[in-house]
Amino acid sequence: MRSRRDVLKSAVLGGGAGVVAATALGSLGPEAAFATTTAPGVEPGALDPNFAEGRIRSIKDNTLLVLGSNMVFHTIRVVDGTSLWKLGPVGFDQARPGDGLYARGVRMPDGMLAAEAVWLNIVNIKGHITDIKDQTLRLDHNGHEVLCHVVPGKSVAIHSESPPTSDLSLLKVAQHVQILGAWRPDTNEVDIATVFSPH
Repeated sequence: MRSRRDVLKSAVLGGGAGVVAATALGSLGPEAAFATTTAPGVEPGALDPNFAEGRIRSIKDNTLLVLGSNMVFHTIRVVDGTSLWKLGPVGFDQARPGDGLYARGVRMPDGMLAAEAVWLNIVNIKGHITDIKDQTLRLDHNGHEVLCHVVPGKSVAIHSESPPTSDLSLLKVAQHVQILGAWRPDTNEVDIATVFSPH
């Protein structure tokens, strides 16, 4: 069995790895973007060399130039097996300069990150609902208003232990919720992927 590192290196170096099944690399769903696992041998609290975050400054071929929040540039290569998320699984053509991202993968000897997963504009916020109108929820997130849009065919709610449902009518004003979604860059607006409600 080839390791994740071997598969990604082969894909980056043109060794004919082909398309890698995402499940062979572990969970690449949106929840994995916020996982706190770090690479083996990385001290607790130290930067994980196999993780990058920031905003896309430019895109050339299959490579993203990303400026991190710490003002460090990252070069991220997207290969056949890379999983991309932007409110759902998407193709590389959905990436845009200005998008925020989280990426996990394997750091190559030249410093480039060979991405196994890239999450574009992903947000995971908690707060309480202050208003519900038509296809929008207003959320108070630590004193900041976030306008959350319901996206037909994509947005779902999970109430307590119930299965996901596209029926968001059980959500109420003043209710505390957690929203996983896609930020609309340079706004206070989010497209909803999932609303988690404890009740």
